[in-house]
Parts: sequence; structure tokens; C-alpha cells
Amino acid sequence: MRRKQILVVGFNGDTCTEIASKAAYEVGFEIARTGAVLITGGLGGVMEAASRGAKEAGGFVIGIIPQDNKDEANSYCDVVIATGIGYARDFVTASTADAVVVVGGGAGTLIEVSAAYQKRIPIVAVKGTGGIADRCGDGYIDDRKLERIILAESPAAAVKSAVNLG
Repeated sequence: MRRKQILVVGFNGDTCTEIASKAAYEVGFEIARTGAVLITGGLGGVMEAASRGAKEAGGFVIGIIPQDNKDEANSYCDVVIATGIGYARDFVTASTADAVVVVGGGAGTLIEVSAAYQKRIPIVAVKGTGGIADRCGDGYIDDRKLERIILAESPAAAVKSAVNLG
């Protein structure tokens, strides 16, 4: 049986808040505890914090980076997929996921969330982490209402929902 693949998206290293970083670490840790594989965009901020949490819990991490140099990924990735396709990689990360957990986030996060939404991949936002998570949580991206974005009260609740829905 294939393991669940949970994508964690959110603030990059240049805009990540302490609250989002802490929540992302907890999300990564909980994903590993469930036995699911953590997928991220492989860079800093939320991606790195979630990856660190997963690794410290004995999990497996795949980073799908926009650059073509694998060395640009964070050091917690077990496997690095260097796409060399810039933001188009956001469609690859979304397509790889069984479910998505959103921790904060800006425009790049919105691309990944929108791609998952279009594909009707379950999306769970962690409440109180700012950015896209708080703007889109407990709602829809557009009037078509393709996939309701669940708003979870905690990182653990977000992972539980993502694993159950994915």
C-alpha cells in the first residue's frame, strides 16, 4: 500500500514568522508520526521547519525545488527533485499531494493552494499562522466552491484532517 503524501506549503524563509515556523515544525513532526511522506517546496521558512520536524520524528521528506541545483534545497530533504522550472514547480508539488496543509503563506503559497483546489485535492489551513492560511481557511478560492479549505485549530488537528481526507 502506498504511503500518504502530504504537502506542506507556506511562508518562504524571507517572510516566515516565528508562529508559522513553530506550527510548521509541529505539522512536519505529526506527519512523520502518522507514517505519511512529507512533500515540500524544499527551501526555507515553513518548508524547512516542517522538514526538520519530520526528520526529528523519523519521517521521510521530499523537496521539490524550483531551481536546477539540488544543493539549494534545505538540509532536511531525503530526496530532492530539482525541477529548474521556477514557480511552475508549484503545480508539481500540488499534483504530488494527497492532501495539503497550509501554514501562513504569500503569493507562491496561493499558487500551490490554487493548483490543489483546481484538482480537488483536500486542503487544510492552520488557524492563526497568518497569510493565505488565515485568508482562505474555512472558505473557498472562488465561487465554484470546488474544494472547501478546512480551517484547523492546531497543527495536530490539521495533520489529522489532511491524513484522513487525503
